[in-house]
Amino acid sequence: MTSAKIRAVRGATTCAVDTPEEIAEATQELLTLLMARNQLDHDDVVSVILTTTPDLTSSFPATAARAVGFGDIPLLCASEIAVPGSMPRCVRVLLHVYSEAERTDIHHVYLRDARSLRDDLPE
Repeated sequence: MTSAKIRAVRGATTCAVDTPEEIAEATQELLTLLMARNQLDHDDVVSVILTTTPDLTSSFPATAARAVGFGDIPLLCASEIAVPGSMPRCVRVLLHVYSEAERTDIHHVYLRDARSLRDDLPE
């Protein structure tokens, strides 16, 4: 019997410009690193919530997720609220996964300009 629990894994990244290519590259880089740093397999992923700031409108990040093998995983895209002064062109991810890791051992990943969102987390 496994001791796996459902855990939440967070991450964020930014895009230099609002193009489908940039959103795909940033999203795929983030998802790949989230999986690797947490030693997750495809079957460990329960669902994924992806959000973008209101200034990213050229593509759904779920399209990029499907392109790297997340096609059979429930994906949901949403828009972040438009808070004045918030980080522009940001893609955020919330993975729900099965993991044997303790909550304190989960590795959240913040890339590019989004690193400043959680500078309290270790690299």
